[in-house]
Amino acid sequence: MPTVSVTRELLFKALGQTYTDEEFDELCFQYGLEVDDIVDDPEKGMTYKIEVGANRYDLLCIEGIARSLSVYLGKESLPRYQLVPAKDPQRNRLVVKPDTARVRPYVVGAVLRGMTFTQAVYDSFIDLQDKLHQNLARKRTLVAIGTHDLDTITGPFIYDARPPTDISFVPLNQTQELRADKMLEMFSHDSHLKEYVPIIKDKPVYPVITDQKGVVLSLPPIINGNHSKITLKTRNVFIECTATDKHKAQIVLDTLVCMFSGYCDQPFTAEPVEVEYPSGEKLQYPALRYVQQEASVDYCNTLAGVEENAESICKLLTSMSLNAKPNGEGKIVVDVPPTRYDILHECDVAEDFAVAYGFDKLAADLRMPPTNTIGQEFELNYLSDKLRLLLSQNNYTEAATFSLCSKADMGERMRVSLEDKPWVRVGNPKTAECEAVRMNLLPGILKTIAANKHVSLPIRLFEVSDIVLRNKCSATTRGTGARNHRFLCAVNYNVRAGMEVIQGLLDNIMIALKVPFADQDNARGYTLEGKDYPSYFPGFCGDVLINGVVVGQIGLVHPEVITNFNLNNPAAALELNLEKVLEVTNFGHC
Repeated sequence: MPTVSVTRELLFKALGQTYTDEEFDELCFQYGLEVDDIVDDPEKGMTYKIEVGANRYDLLCIEGIARSLSVYLGKESLPRYQLVPAKDPQRNRLVVKPDTARVRPYVVGAVLRGMTFTQAVYDSFIDLQDKLHQNLARKRTLVAIGTHDLDTITGPFIYDARPPTDISFVPLNQTQELRADKMLEMFSHDSHLKEYVPIIKDKPVYPVITDQKGVVLSLPPIINGNHSKITLKTRNVFIECTATDKHKAQIVLDTLVCMFSGYCDQPFTAEPVEVEYPSGEKLQYPALRYVQQEASVDYCNTLAGVEENAESICKLLTSMSLNAKPNGEGKIVVDVPPTRYDILHECDVAEDFAVAYGFDKLAADLRMPPTNTIGQEFELNYLSDKLRLLLSQNNYTEAATFSLCSKADMGERMRVSLEDKPWVRVGNPKTAECEAVRMNLLPGILKTIAANKHVSLPIRLFEVSDIVLRNKCSATTRGTGARNHRFLCAVNYNVRAGMEVIQGLLDNIMIALKVPFADQDNARGYTLEGKDYPSYFPGFCGDVLINGVVVGQIGLVHPEVITNFNLNNPAAALELNLEKVLEVTNFGHC
């Protein structure tokens, strides 16, 4: 969870009251926050490091924390954020060009007029942008914020995408004009900006925002122009956010506007910016919408384990910056402000009610549940634990590999074509090693062996864990479109592959499951049936069947697969679908 550093002196001034460290720690606890550390900063003085929830974007700066705590303490009423007519509507416009769809298709904007900056406000303004970039904006990959002195530029503004050789300007805090490609080359060695350079470096066009006169405002998501930089003398601020995710761009913009509109001459107001897309669609930002969310009184009481009436719940929710009123039908109606994008369901309302009621008070009010049940271990987990113990007794070492892997690990390196496989892709992966969810356990174990080649042979590893496969939405997938499957995988890696070793392990597993070997006299039981698979050596692999049902594969790993994983000795492997094993054997607690 993110940690916000706030100067104690400034925070207590905003709260209108001083506290001892113990008293402030208790106040934070009552509000659902945690003081992670207290440090003596040589420049800022005593500083609190406050840990906030990852979805509470309104608490990522001192303004949001002070305002929320003031409302909680009853020292301040809830502000009403609103849009006011633009001073010059024709200039408060952002025109989007078609080529932006090739790199960052969305943009939103707002104007804060009549702002008063101090050094502390300026520092907090910059710090909030950094926090939003790192948290919600996923290091600027989803959203990039640009803030500008409106009095130094002339609208309407143009959001375009051009070849890097066609973009030249003086970047922020620099004195020399640079071409965009040369600029990115320079910033690739900058300690602060180098992590953002790969976002657009290999794109054929770079996004750029200019004003009516062609002055470059920013090269998102890298850097702003020096011409429109904000200083302590800035009075009017133009905010633009370019994005690959329109909804997150709206959240970022609303958060930034709500937190700092309090410093405007007309507090908690902002001027709208009209965004015009190539299709002719025109949208107005910021949204600053208030959303009505209903919550049942009984539901809130049940989740919190208390008995409060509607009026009491509304009063507690109001202290959490959620204006609420009873509707007389056993429900309350919450007016969710644009700062609280984390309120998506009535369970979120119930959570804030429980926080306001006091977690320390809930324990005293706990009652025995009215329903009595008899619990027992989930049979699949019971089988998994028993097999882990059995494989350990067979001199195999358990491995715990990553659930995420690269597409190449499952495909090319395993000699498998993924075109017809129901594998699950990860959206916006941080690295190529995390672009897919594993659909079998064997690649992870082979990578583990490759990382431990210094260990004396034989290396015998196993893993009992879940894989994930795509599935049509149903009751079992719960609308996710994918489903977990419990698998077992064991590998014997040695100078000789030792097919008899891995088959001996399979025999021991079947003995433990009380499944006999099928023969002419006993058709029911387990048997092996030859079948070739791309990851295994032809003629030395096959299916494992129990009562005629295929439950896994066994065989010698293909030499190309061995080479692909930087190994130099043969290996034999066993893979079992434990869900199918449980289904056909009825193995349980008996």
